[in-house]
Amino acid sequence: MAENIDFLKYVPIFSDLDDETLTKISTLGTQNLYKKDSVILSEHEIGSALFVIVSGKVKISRTGEGDREVILTILGESDFFGEMAIIDGQARSATVKAMEDSELFIIQRNDFLDLLYSHPEVSIALLKELINRLRAADMKIKSLSLKDAEGKVASVILQLADDVGKIKHGTVEIEKLPYQHDLANMAGTSRETISRTLHSFAKKGLVELEGSRLRIIDYEKFKELFN
Repeated sequence: MAENIDFLKYVPIFSDLDDETLTKISTLGTQNLYKKDSVILSEHEIGSALFVIVSGKVKISRTGEGDREVILTILGESDFFGEMAIIDGQARSATVKAMEDSELFIIQRNDFLDLLYSHPEVSIALLKELINRLRAADMKIKSLSLKDAEGKVASVILQLADDVGKIKHGTVEIEKLPYQHDLANMAGTSRETISRTLHSFAKKGLVELEGSRLRIIDYEKFKELFN
């Protein structure tokens, strides 16, 4: 049982619910800790639960030709995953791995489906999130198929900014940028291209690099240049 409901208030599909309902939801699930690099879900296994990230970060990926990992997205605190297999009852469409020690809140399929039936507002919020993810997938397909290497890297940076970045006065900071091989797997390019492009962006004054931290100096300008 979750000890408090604070983390649920920031989950998009639960954010409009009152405290009484959130308390009820907190009793439906369990919290598990997953160590860095551990596999949480495997592609093609049967889905039986929804996962909410209480703390930490995970990557969603699929296996391509030659067992090459293709990272679809990276999720952080208050994000959720596993909803597709819950809704259609089919196998998992991707593998989920912890990028750092992560605590997850897990709701079993039947309990989550009951929640959707009893609280239509959760169903509507879930639909909105699914549409947002579909739009993001469309943008990723466009980037991988139409843009040059620089555009692909920029698209990944923008995706990370939207998913895990923090904005302040027009500047977006990504506190823990993924490793370059992970960025390469997201962009469909090489580690060398990632390194070269990031340093090119820095020389142009578009970003600042400091260890694992990346700062987009003018987020709106960056979006205009590469969207």
